[in-house]
Amino acid sequence: MNAQLKTVLLTVLTLSVFTIALVELSGVSSTALYNKYKIGNGGAHSHDPELSEVQRKENEAKNMPKTKIEFAEMRHNFGTIKEGEKVKHAFKFKNTGDQPLLVYNVVAGCGCTTPSWSKDLVMPGQEGEIQVEFNSENRPGHQAKNVLVYSNGQQESISIGFDVDVEKQ
Repeated sequence: MNAQLKTVLLTVLTLSVFTIALVELSGVSSTALYNKYKIGNGGAHSHDPELSEVQRKENEAKNMPKTKIEFAEMRHNFGTIKEGEKVKHAFKFKNTGDQPLLVYNVVAGCGCTTPSWSKDLVMPGQEGEIQVEFNSENRPGHQAKNVLVYSNGQQESISIGFDVDVEKQ
């Protein structure tokens, strides 16, 4: 084999390996396999334990009977605070249905709002709460934020939220 043919073959091999590596790293191949044949996890990174926990809880909730969730308030007004302050509020809810309630995910609309909630089942007649913390740093002016609550309630997602006026420092 002459040197020119070896160079061409080596170049083709290198480009092929590079292309395969890019496809694998981008997740395109696993997403394509999942979309076409439902093989794998749809491009989700299996090493992310929080993501797999949310997916597991979502699957569990979707297989549970529907129930009723009622919030004591859907919106909270923090009033006026100074820029840089952090404020918290607990949105209380009750399972008014006759089946266990599972809140499997709570998603804030932006990074300035952090929700937290109990991952345990809320039995019929029992209450639970969703803590929402707002960080007003670099957020002057009126802020209206929403948080989506996902559960096995009759409505799969419910929006709760708050208003706050942030005085610039």
